[in-house]
Amino acid sequence: MHRAVHIEAEWDPRDPAGEMAFIAGLRGEHGLPTVAVAQAWLDRDDCAALLEAQAQHAFVRGVRHKPRPRQLDDARWRAGYARLAPLGLHFELQAPWQELAAAARLARDFADTTIVLNHAGLPLPGELAGWRAAMTELARLPNVMVKISGLGNLDAPAQREVIGTVLELYGPRRAMFASNYPVDSLRASYDEIYQHFDDATRGLSMAERRGLFHDNAVRIYRME
Repeated sequence: MHRAVHIEAEWDPRDPAGEMAFIAGLRGEHGLPTVAVAQAWLDRDDCAALLEAQAQHAFVRGVRHKPRPRQLDDARWRAGYARLAPLGLHFELQAPWQELAAAARLARDFADTTIVLNHAGLPLPGELAGWRAAMTELARLPNVMVKISGLGNLDAPAQREVIGTVLELYGPRRAMFASNYPVDSLRASYDEIYQHFDDATRGLSMAERRGLFHDNAVRIYRME
């Protein structure tokens, strides 16, 4: 059975609901994607109405709003964030690793809201020590999951280090692999990306590997 997760693609910010209407049409025509993450601006005046509109789509599982520096501690933004759990939505966090201390505070203060950290916290060459320290703090919060993707800025040894560190800190049930396609096609082919994931996890059990490549996404994105 084929399953796919659509993550918001920076649709026109003047019409964030339009993207999910478009996705609904695709689902009606093709049956995919299975579920989606919608765009929502948590600090805007229309936040409450927009979140309710996005949640009306039965296939929407969460929202993503790429925060500005220090925005995760902003009271207005957090008021929007507080609306997610009552609507059955989780939050997709895409932010540089320097913001992960604030993300840890957010996860701690809203323990009933799941955070899915995008792109393994955006590690960059020469910054892996700082990235690891930030990821270590965030890993203490059990409501944080991690998608391993978007590693094209790193060479092969650094990518293996990042994958190993994520699995060490978060364990094989709180992590999952993602293609980040079509963006990552600028760096490597789909097959090359997944071959690297495959090579990096050869030492794990079959159940753990199945979780990283399939089962965890099905569970976290509620695709059963």
